[in-house]
Amino acid sequence: MSQDLSKFIKEKRKGLRLTQIELSEKAGVGIRFVRELEGGKKTLRIDKINQVLDLFGYELGPIVTDRNTRDDEKS
Repeated sequence: MSQDLSKFIKEKRKGLRLTQIELSEKAGVGIRFVRELEGGKKTLRIDKINQVLDLFGYELGPIVTDRNTRDDEKS
């Protein structure tokens, strides 16, 4: 999942012709955070991810699953 998000952020940033520095300034996050986000770091704060995604009109949130129908559960 982190690679999909990283690719998405990078594509959106480039689509707006923003540098990583410009993105960090517009989103109110540090340049290091943007680099880690685009680099696919697996442990990042969701609130900061959402600060970046908000610039593109998106938000990251939980996915609700029905634990009663999971394939890996044994009856």
